[in-house]
Amino acid sequence: MKTALSSTKSTTSATLPPAKLAVNSKATVQGGILRPALVLFVGLTVLCGVIYPLAVTGIGKVAFPDQAAGSLIMYNGTLIGSRLIGQEFSAPNYFWGRLSATSPQPYNSQASGGSNFGPSNPALLDAVKGRIDALKAADPTNTLPIPVDLVTASGSGLDPEISLAAANYQAGRVARERKLDVDTVHSLITSLQKMPSLGFLGEPRVNVLALNLALDRQHPAAN
Repeated sequence: MKTALSSTKSTTSATLPPAKLAVNSKATVQGGILRPALVLFVGLTVLCGVIYPLAVTGIGKVAFPDQAAGSLIMYNGTLIGSRLIGQEFSAPNYFWGRLSATSPQPYNSQASGGSNFGPSNPALLDAVKGRIDALKAADPTNTLPIPVDLVTASGSGLDPEISLAAANYQAGRVARERKLDVDTVHSLITSLQKMPSLGFLGEPRVNVLALNLALDRQHPAAN
């Protein structure tokens, strides 16, 4: 009996206390979770932050070099803009683009955005009225209805294109200022028009900068 008791006592004293067992188990579990989490974090950082951007950039430069570089437009060896960002034209012998509400100057690509004016805001109404007055002053004999995209700004403030209606509205003024037949200007508009994406997204349109460059190349303004 004494021997049995003594043996039991010895076994119990050799066993770790429950509190220490719990601490060791917890550390083992945390170590088992933390290591794969860190490996996953580092792996995804390298994959998504380094490998993927480099791969996409490389593919873009090979497959779409023009678009990847910003769709830049060169004229006589000089960079004059991008097909993706509009420019302000106000001379009567050029086509005008949409209004731009960016600041501190129109078509500021670093401050893309609209005016956020509601349809009843006096500031919006004043901007529309001012553009209508400018269009009529530049072409007082034009009795065609003014397309809405010529008197309103786009949501981005950078829209480089106008509708065919907006281009054709200005064709008479441009033809007169450049001493061209109006049909010649209409033909130029038609030759540069872009059809709706996928055949149904958007409407036929024309890039204003590309149109004005084509005018200067093919029909320079009279001095």
